[in-house]
Amino acid sequence: MNRKTILYSILLFILCSILSCGCGGGQESNAAESGGSGKNGKNTAGEDSGPPRDNTPKVLVPAADGTTTYGADLVTIDASHTDQGYAMVQYRGSNPKVKLQIASPGDITYTYLLSQSGEFEAFPLAAGNGTYSFTVYENVEGDMYSVAYSANVEAVIADEFLPFLYPNQYVTFTADSKAVAKAKELASAAHSDLDVVREIYHYVIKNVTYDTAKAENVSYGYLPDVDDTLKTGKGICFDYAALMSSMLRSQGIPTKLEVGYAGEAYHAWISTYIKGTGWIDDIIEFDGKSWSLMDPTFAASTNSKGLKEYIGDGSNYVLKYSY
Repeated sequence: MNRKTILYSILLFILCSILSCGCGGGQESNAAESGGSGKNGKNTAGEDSGPPRDNTPKVLVPAADGTTTYGADLVTIDASHTDQGYAMVQYRGSNPKVKLQIASPGDITYTYLLSQSGEFEAFPLAAGNGTYSFTVYENVEGDMYSVAYSANVEAVIADEFLPFLYPNQYVTFTADSKAVAKAKELASAAHSDLDVVREIYHYVIKNVTYDTAKAENVSYGYLPDVDDTLKTGKGICFDYAALMSSMLRSQGIPTKLEVGYAGEAYHAWISTYIKGTGWIDDIIEFDGKSWSLMDPTFAASTNSKGLKEYIGDGSNYVLKYSY
């Protein structure tokens, strides 16, 4: 995966759990004024000719149709749409602490907290085709858990980008989300997907500031609320990444919310795929073939020169999970 892209300087992070991602993003300040132009002040994100691209939201809706299910008394795993790159899980018990682990074909195990609402939740099959092992654990006491249910699910995904176009537990949005409406507005004059990325990227880094207090107090299992981030204009790294992922996915642009290490601290960022080629502000580079790294938290907090110095050859980022 090509990681030529962004990051605006070495900042002090707050070490956090992988799920809460209370990473440090710098001081609470207005976003960097980086503008919307490319090299030499020219817009190289897309050609400003011809009609604008269709900005109609393309919000895919995960469903639990019951065609293919696995389960027990308290747990149902709906695998009706694994070809679309996701599975649905429902917990109907009363245990207040329930975890879901999904062991992927790539030998990476993802751990989630299941909702107590009794509703189905969508989880991405991020590793592509293969066998996924689903295990639901109920808390016994302290840090001890027992297996409530386990099943293996086979997945043959119709398109490699589908897991990164659908909403899921971490990237939650619907057709009625304010984030979707804002993405539509920002994409109204865009002539290409690259233009859309540019507009959404600059909107987020200029209108969302890092919430240090939230980062210091975020709880394990925290889930982003993209509309709340949009409304308050504040968030932690997880919020930045989830907001941009939701907005871009709703415009039909495959986007991964990624979690891993930035330096020595846990952090969240995004990677997005663009069919064309081009630069945005001489910082974000797309080669037209590969996913490229984008970190809206750092971009909102620091300057472009520091970013280039920090990002270097991309070795400062170590990817652990993709959602």
